[in-house]
Amino acid sequence: MAVYTEVTDEDLETFIASYDVGELLSFKGIAEGVENTNYILHTTKGPFILTLYEKRVAREELPFFLGLMQHLSRQGVPCPLPVANANGEVLGELAGRAAALVTFLEGFWTRKPKADHCAQVGKALAKLHLAGQNFPMHRANALGPGGWRPLLERFQARADAIAPQLATTISDELDQLATLWPKELPSGIIHADLFPDNVFFIGDTLSGLIDFYFACNDYLAYDLAICLNAWCFEKNFQLNLTRSRALFRGYESVRQLSAAERKAMPVLARGAALRFLLTRAYDWLNTPAGAIVKPHDPLDYLRRLRFHRTIATIAGYTGEDA
Repeated sequence: MAVYTEVTDEDLETFIASYDVGELLSFKGIAEGVENTNYILHTTKGPFILTLYEKRVAREELPFFLGLMQHLSRQGVPCPLPVANANGEVLGELAGRAAALVTFLEGFWTRKPKADHCAQVGKALAKLHLAGQNFPMHRANALGPGGWRPLLERFQARADAIAPQLATTISDELDQLATLWPKELPSGIIHADLFPDNVFFIGDTLSGLIDFYFACNDYLAYDLAICLNAWCFEKNFQLNLTRSRALFRGYESVRQLSAAERKAMPVLARGAALRFLLTRAYDWLNTPAGAIVKPHDPLDYLRRLRFHRTIATIAGYTGEDA
């Protein structure tokens, strides 16, 4: 989440007048995240989250994201529910941007994940994968392997300003993953961005999942590899094996990985690290001046990528037999 587009009091009051959410009491921008503009609204009927969709999110894809949240909520996945206006529409326009209002989830994200947090995330991710099986809409992963080299080309000339030889390092990794990337793994709806700031807890109990605007159809195990990267590394970029083992055990307590998924995990983990290295590098070089958002350091994911290159089997992440 972030704030790129400023909204006036008058425009916001006009916008929410068509929703049965009461009178506006206050609103505040949310600076965390990098993709869309987000505000928390307090009204006489409670808090809500307002999202204004920025340029990276295509308007024609919004029915997929909003429909998915409705579907998952009906399936018992704790996630925001889009709010319909008086015309029954969940998508409107505000400040020149497509906009939606969603319910507020109670809880906080954890800055210091523990093994139990990771186990709950694994379970929640597997339940999301199962709940998404009968979702009728489809969205290709624009930030999957097919999108990685075109993204590099958008900033390749400036990449070495982030780190020496970064452009060459990424290009070489792309060449290797093009050969190694697995084929025909179990696929379905994935969250694709389940970082700690997108998972809420009340106390130590998981209370909800948010920010579904990267959700798409892709390998289910790739989604788990994203969580591995996001949840299981220490600040010194060493893998926390206790958390990693808990993540996998939590996931497999709900959905067992296939033999092919287990075999592919080190490559999927490399791909997940590369994907976030690419987008963070692009954002590092292209965040608009004055945006109320702090871009993430892309080198965090270069270090993860280097670690994954040393792992031969899933046992490197679980401490158990491959």
